[in-house]
Amino acid sequence: MASGGLNMIKNVIPSLPESERKIADYILEHPKEIVNCTAGELGTLAGSSSAAVIRLCKSLGVKGFQELKVRIAGDLVKPVEQGYRDIEPDETIQSIVQKTTSNSIQSLSDTSELINNYELEQAVNVLLKAKNVHFFGIGASHIIAMDAQQKFLRINKGSTAFTDAHLVATLIANADEDDVVFGISFSGETKEVINVLSLAKENNVKTISLTKYGQSAVTSLAEINLFTSYSNEAPFRSAATSSRLAQLYVIDLLFLCMAAKQYDDTVQYIDKTREAIKFLKKNK
Repeated sequence: MASGGLNMIKNVIPSLPESERKIADYILEHPKEIVNCTAGELGTLAGSSSAAVIRLCKSLGVKGFQELKVRIAGDLVKPVEQGYRDIEPDETIQSIVQKTTSNSIQSLSDTSELINNYELEQAVNVLLKAKNVHFFGIGASHIIAMDAQQKFLRINKGSTAFTDAHLVATLIANADEDDVVFGISFSGETKEVINVLSLAKENNVKTISLTKYGQSAVTSLAEINLFTSYSNEAPFRSAATSSRLAQLYVIDLLFLCMAAKQYDDTVQYIDKTREAIKFLKKNK
């Protein structure tokens, strides 16, 4: 059963206009009640309007109020989740291990609920056809870009992962018509990523983004948008830790979906790269 409606709302609520936020707040406070409401009834109950309900659904990226209700109904029958927990002063190692594990699982679970299978398939098809994929991210997002490059190179897919925006600009200026620029920014507002995607758009280069869930400057520029979950970050569990696992998870999904579509070729490529690495190790 579909779920994730409440998670979607929690992710985008900070950026919603007042009319939509009223609807979102009411849904979070009365999830059971709204499952049987019409858009008009919900608008009245929340002190807003049916039009605001429809706009909220658009902001959430769902097809309509009915899909949102189905997802919320799915949330209501799920086991209660523990949620994210931060470390405390002088906490034991055992407790930190337990909390970190719980937080990691929660991050992946929340992100899995936000996966749009259609967008994921579109991204996979574009990447399979790409001659080169230029991954670009700054700071912690660059770590994700490098991981993606390493995975793609192992299956004989040309890819780069540079932090120098001028160098990336050169690549875009000389890009093949089948090349792809893949912008990674947790916030969706990283200036360098915005500039790179803007340049790619100007040069008619295909673009994909990976950001936290919701609308942003980066998602407005990219043709295909992939998302990770966003939660209120605790002081020690910054975006550089919680989002990293979720971003790696999405890259893994892309890699494995691509591998499944060209399974035999992928096996051969990985075998060849494994043998090449073994050769280097033997000849140290």
